Amino acid sequence: MRSGTRVGHTAVMNNNLRSTHRRIVRELVFAAALTAAIFSPALALLASSAAAPQEGGPQQGPDLIAGLTATPGVLGVDAARTMSGKQVIFAWFENKQAVLNWYYSDTHQAAMRLFTPGGSSGRKPLADIADNSGPILAIASLTMTDKPQVAGVQMPVSQIAIELYAPLPGGLAAGGRFAPSAVKVPGLVEVPAK
Repeated sequence: MRSGTRVGHTAVMNNNLRSTHRRIVRELVFAAALTAAIFSPALALLASSAAAPQEGGPQQGPDLIAGLTATPGVLGVDAARTMSGKQVIFAWFENKQAVLNWYYSDTHQAAMRLFTPGGSSGRKPLADIADNSGPILAIASLTMTDKPQVAGVQMPVSQIAIELYAPLPGGLAAGGRFAPSAVKVPGLVEVPAK
């Protein structure tokens, strides 16, 4: 009876190890597919030379990536072009105050004046976010077109969005991460590269 129990226990342990191995492989395949989907870092428009159709020809926009990188509390910045054609900037901030540092920076204010002159939502930035929130991921995305298509926006875009996200506990990173290492994620399993 004892050897039967031991064989059964070993079989259960082997099944658990196989299940864990399959889950990790599935997560790695998903991560690789996601990385392949965001393979082409573009953002010439957002990064440094956005054209705003105005009298007298195209205007040069502020260098958003350089401005973000220089902002206190920014943990990292990346850019990409998605399969659907969106141009995206990912910016990781230490906390709410760091996002506000960026929002009120000369670079961001210049971009808002250039592309949405006179535009204001009338809302206080980040009013619904707790002061002790952090880290925060801001994703700025736009889809370019030949002429402006969004009311109040003088850029040739059909879509523009700025979205805020916070990391959830957990996840797996093998050989590196998409987010900068300074972004602390509770429960994240990090496997170093060989």
